[in-house]
Amino acid sequence: MKTLLLASTALVATAGIAAADVAISGYAEIGIIGGDAYTDSRTQYHTDIDVTFSMTGESDGGLAFGAAVDLDENGAFGNTTQGGETYFLSYGGLRLDMGDTDSAYDAAMQEVNLAGASIADDETAHAGFNGNSGMDGIHGGQNARVSYSASGLTVGVSAAVADCDEGTIVGGVACPNDNPALAIGAAYTADMGGTSITVGGGYITQEDFADMVGISVKAAMAGGFSVGVNFSEMDIEGAAENQTHMAIGVGYSMDALSLGLNYGVYNDVGGVDGVENSGFGFAATYDLGGGLAAHAGFGSSDRNGADSDSYSLGLSMSF
Repeated sequence: MKTLLLASTALVATAGIAAADVAISGYAEIGIIGGDAYTDSRTQYHTDIDVTFSMTGESDGGLAFGAAVDLDENGAFGNTTQGGETYFLSYGGLRLDMGDTDSAYDAAMQEVNLAGASIADDETAHAGFNGNSGMDGIHGGQNARVSYSASGLTVGVSAAVADCDEGTIVGGVACPNDNPALAIGAAYTADMGGTSITVGGGYITQEDFADMVGISVKAAMAGGFSVGVNFSEMDIEGAAENQTHMAIGVGYSMDALSLGLNYGVYNDVGGVDGVENSGFGFAATYDLGGGLAAHAGFGSSDRNGADSDSYSLGLSMSF
């Protein structure tokens, strides 16, 4: 990471800034991907590049603030929709996050991709994986979350609000449900005999669409092993059944090597009785030092009887 330290007067036109920092980081990937999850099951080249600007500061009164933008996702910096930008204010344990940030539900829930990573996200793109962000993209993904953290406990609330009235035609497309998506979540981490245990759970709702509740547990043990489980249930408006999801993941990290394996299954997908999606994913990472790492991944999906798989192999470069 390359860091630039700028005088406070270069950032704002007023006095009173105690400290300011602008950091630039970069990430790139090269490799191959393939499997019948892709068109004609062809093995293809994979390249990706990303640059992130992170800006932080602190006022004389101790109020921390900051913003970050991911230039791989910026979406032209729309002011009412997110495009990879995040903003925060914090004081002590109290924090406000806005922009491309998780809902309180998503922030509290633990995912089961515990170690290793692939260049094509094979371990998280399979049909059984749940990133707990299924309702985060409502209203353009622009979230506001307030959280408070103390003694291992973090609690939060969030809201995503509409930027147009339901049915209004914007850019040739009718605005969908304009009710806000509201969420609450909590996570607690404790050390139990050298094992770090994190329990998280939350609830998220949007009127006339769906309600979702979830709970998760993750344990990071001495020796580099970790295990995690999560469960969620979604009550979709007008659906015959509630959609459920459950998943388990294991991970191992030691020195330069990280390995992760996870499995998940959705039942009654979309509220339709008997529809099932499941899958598993594997990822391995070996740190070569100096910001260079080797990656391998495999994912397998069963979408209600239709099977597909994906694989990847390559290098990542962090700057």
